[in-house]
Formats: sequence, structure tokens, C-alpha cells
Amino acid sequence: MIEKSDIFAEKQITINVQKCRNIAAEFKIKIMKNIVLLLMLALLIVGCGESQQVQKQKPPIRVVTETAGGANTALQRTYSGIVEENEAVSVSFTGMGVVKKVLVSEGQKVAKGQLIAEMDDTQARNMLDVAKATLSQADDAIKRYKMLYDNGSLPEVQWVEIQSKHSQAKSQLEAAQKNLADCRLTAPESGIIGKKLVGAGETALPAQAVVTILDINSVKIKVSVPEKEISDINDGTKTDIKVEAANINLNGGKIEKGIVADALTHTYDVRIYVKNQNQKLLPGMAAEVSFDFGGVQATAQKCITLPVTAVQKRFDGTFFVWTIDSDNAAHRTQVTTGALSGNRIEILSGLHGGEKVVIEGWQKLSENTLTIN
Repeated sequence: MIEKSDIFAEKQITINVQKCRNIAAEFKIKIMKNIVLLLMLALLIVGCGESQQVQKQKPPIRVVTETAGGANTALQRTYSGIVEENEAVSVSFTGMGVVKKVLVSEGQKVAKGQLIAEMDDTQARNMLDVAKATLSQADDAIKRYKMLYDNGSLPEVQWVEIQSKHSQAKSQLEAAQKNLADCRLTAPESGIIGKKLVGAGETALPAQAVVTILDINSVKIKVSVPEKEISDINDGTKTDIKVEAANINLNGGKIEKGIVADALTHTYDVRIYVKNQNQKLLPGMAAEVSFDFGGVQATAQKCITLPVTAVQKRFDGTFFVWTIDSDNAAHRTQVTTGALSGNRIEILSGLHGGEKVVIEGWQKLSENTLTIN
């Protein structure tokens, strides 16, 4: 017969075995968790490595650069301008009426005297018929009364009155003929139709422009020059003009300076005349005008200027530009700016001259980004 102490010992052994099994299971679970963590860490490291490799394999960013201090920029300033016609003529009817037809379109070349538009001439023709009938009566009256006047049967006062009525009838006929002729609108000068302002069926008013005729055999380039720089420009100042829309680069001619400044911007209008033989330059095209002050400021000191768009501003108010090193990597370079001159700004410090400065394409750059010109 089994004693109670043996049964108790057996149960205690069973409990201890179970505890050992539980401890072993927990240990195994911890080991598995550590293995999983190690595997995840290894995958993360591998992924970061691959990401860095992808980062390194990104293609370089294409930019446009300018060498700082590459030229004596103090002797040249560039301004934005616009092409204007040499002369514009507004063509209008002298009287009021309904436009019957317009015979030209915008952009069409016209010659002096060419018919442009016609007005309904019904009323003008009726007035002409009345004027002809009135003159016919006056002619008949003057013939009959002249015989009486020559015979002394007609008083001098009545004869003068008859002659006066005859003259009035002739004037009325001439006016009616002119009114009829004015129903036809012709070009006063040769040129190109700029705008058509009135169409067929519309009522034209006296002096209301029907079309504008532009003379673009030569054109003017208008720029606005700050008041501090207007005194540097004179008739002998050389200009280089670039019009990208027409793919044209040319030298400017005669310079015309305005003498009244704009009240808001404090700038003066300057117009440069240029020839337009092929008529590729059209009014409204944007242009860049570079004034060469070499002959005016021969003693100007060399300084560094950059396009205004190349200079960026930080959140703290400081300025910087993107420079490119010998490995074609981009770097932020802090600069101090000076005076504006046209669309360029003076760099007082931060650049020493010779640096490659990004002037286009900087939007996608970050520190050490590889670039290509």
C-alpha cells in the first residue's frame, strides 16, 4: 500500500516538471522574438543601404550657370522692354451711320487709299439728289432773272438775292457729294491693320475708330529706367536688343528719352528705334535691352552682379545663391546684396569672382546635389 508521502512527492515532481516546461517555453518564445527582431533589423539595414544606393544613383539636375564677375558688369545694364509700333493711326468715319461692311482683317497689309469699310449711304444719296434738284432750280432761275436784270427790269437787290441762293445751292451740292464720299473709308497711310474695332451692322459714331493702322517698317523698344540711372543714358549710348519670340538679336538705333517720370514707380520711359525690314518684330513682344555704358563710364569699378532671380532669401532674412564646385555639386553660399540695376542685383560680399552661380534650375537643388550644365 502506497503511503501518502509518496503520493505527495510524486505530485510535487509533476508540478516541478510542468514549471520547467513553462520556463523552457517562455525562453523559447523570447529567443524567437529576438531572432525576429534581428531579422527585421537586418532587413532595415539592407533596405537603407539600397535606398542610399538609389539616392546615389539619382541623375544630376540640369541647371544654367553664370560665372560671377566674369565681365565688367558695372558698364552694362539690362532692362526688360516691349516692342511698340513706330506709328499708329486710328481710322474713323466723319459722320454717324450703320456700317455696311468691313473689308479688312487684323494683321492684313493695306496700301494708302485702299478701301477699308463702307457705311450705308442711302440717306447720303437722297440728300445728294435733293441738292442736285435745288441747284438745277437755282440755275434755271439765274438764267431767267439775268435777262430781266440786263434789261434793267430787275432791281439790284433782288438780283443779288438770286445769286446768293444759287451759291447756296452749289455749296449744298458739294456738301452732299462729300457726305456720300465719306461713306467710304479709305486708308490714309500704308501699314498693317492692328485692331478691328467696329464690325458690319454696328453703328459708327463720328471720330470713333473703326480700325487702327500700324507702321512697323521700323519699331520702338520701350523700357522703363529708374530715375537714378536715367542720366547715364544719352544719344550715343550703345544698346543690344534681344527678342526671344522672334529669335532676333540686333543693335539699337536712335534713343528717345522721356522727361516725365511715372508717379508710382519713379521711372522714365526710354524708346530705342530699330529697323524691322522683315517685319518679324510685332507690337507687344517682350524684349531685353542691354545698355553699354563703356563710353560713358570708362572709369567704372568692376563689381559682381547677378540676375535678381538667382538670389534666394532664407526664413531669417539672409540671402544666398547656389554655387557649383569642381565636382558639379551644389552648395548654398550666403551673400550680401546691394543696389538693383535693371533686372540684376549687386553682390557686395560672399562671392570673390570666378564662382559658377546657378541662375536657372535652382528650384530642385538641395545641398550637395549633383548638377549638369
